[in-house]
Amino acid sequence: MLNTNRDQSVKTEIAENLLPLYHVMQPMEGKNVLILGYGREGQATLHMLQKLVPGAKLTVADIREQQLPEGVHGVFGDGYQDGLTAYDVVIKSPGIVLADKSVAVLERVTSQTELFLRAYRKQVIGITGTKGKSTTTALTWHILKSVRPDTLLMGNIGIPAFLQAEAIGPDTLIVYELSCHQLEYTHVSPHVAVLLNLFEEHLDHYGTKEAYFNAKRNICRFQNEDDLYFCNLLQKDDVPDAKAKRITMQQAPDAKADLSVVGREVRIDGHVLPLPEGCTRLAGEHNLYNIGVAYGICRQFGVTDDQFMAALADFEPLPHRLQRVGTFEGVTYYDDSISTACETAIGAMKALASEGVGSILLGGMDRGIDYSSLVDFLMQAPADNPSYLILMPDSGMRVGEMLKERGFDQNRLIFTDGLKQAVQKAKQVTPKGKVCLLSPAAASYGFFKNFEERGEFFQKYVMEK
Repeated sequence: MLNTNRDQSVKTEIAENLLPLYHVMQPMEGKNVLILGYGREGQATLHMLQKLVPGAKLTVADIREQQLPEGVHGVFGDGYQDGLTAYDVVIKSPGIVLADKSVAVLERVTSQTELFLRAYRKQVIGITGTKGKSTTTALTWHILKSVRPDTLLMGNIGIPAFLQAEAIGPDTLIVYELSCHQLEYTHVSPHVAVLLNLFEEHLDHYGTKEAYFNAKRNICRFQNEDDLYFCNLLQKDDVPDAKAKRITMQQAPDAKADLSVVGREVRIDGHVLPLPEGCTRLAGEHNLYNIGVAYGICRQFGVTDDQFMAALADFEPLPHRLQRVGTFEGVTYYDDSISTACETAIGAMKALASEGVGSILLGGMDRGIDYSSLVDFLMQAPADNPSYLILMPDSGMRVGEMLKERGFDQNRLIFTDGLKQAVQKAKQVTPKGKVCLLSPAAASYGFFKNFEERGEFFQKYVMEK
């Protein structure tokens, strides 16, 4: 039961846009609330709690010591997850692996994503997938905003939802990139859910492929009959009790899905949208699928073909996603640092095959994923496309050994001690007129803060004399 006086006070002190979120968070008033993790999301969560539920008793827990506002308790160091059951609510930040997954802990766990969706889910287009989610999210937002200026971009793309909550009006559309970590303990799904694809990833966090897939599936698991679920044709039956209307998606020459990308055509509802050469700055066949999905979403909100194509033409690709760095000493360098899986590295090589891949830099944190598909692809690829494989610790070493066991030409394998040496070697061996591609098929953690930092260092090393 809300305190009437307190509720009336909030309505005069807080922007009306925040009232849906206030009503979701108000039950935390007077409770012991733990913010587990103090990165960008954790900081935004603390700010919103202080604004909407000032009577909550707030604690921040993080492996690293943090500077906190006055009145906020801190728990830091190796034991930062100890005693989670002492709190009434635990708001977990993405990426933190719970040390204790007992029922007593899980019944207390929520997240910024879950709280936000409880308040605004009917206005949210949620997009996830193992690959392509950032590009599809940014492109969908860019096109919708060109037609409907009251459209917001947020989520895993680097913008915590709570930082934009005050800008949400009753007619605002919200395009929300959702990571597996944001979805893992979420029990609310967005009005429009998009699952682009699923591939083996994040085994260091989830332990099994199925556990990772199940986290992703939460994007549709809690939808209602009046919701909409765009799903890759391969995943259409993964959540048999999902209630939303399904629109299946597929990219294939003989595609049979509701939304099909066949060559350079998007087909949906008997309608065909051609994507002629030069209509977009996005490179690679895989991006034709991302464009097709964005088109299917935008059609649901009244975007015409002319409006879509005009906005597509001026969409600037996101950094570190097959980003052309430049041509130096006759070699063109591409930064695809976002690549953390076999499929993304294979897609990048296919996208640049016509230019000729003179070298590819592979490797990073070894999370135990199966590299067989990448090895199979490399064994079958022409000997000059890619010409050289420049391998970095840790996973690159494993890929190199797998290739050697299969009889791969060892003269084309170059083992290095890290990214800087890998770029130096690439400058020495990449044939002029060809491409040097960073597409690591591995996470950056343990070597860099994130894939963005890895890409920035790659570009720095490329430009060094």
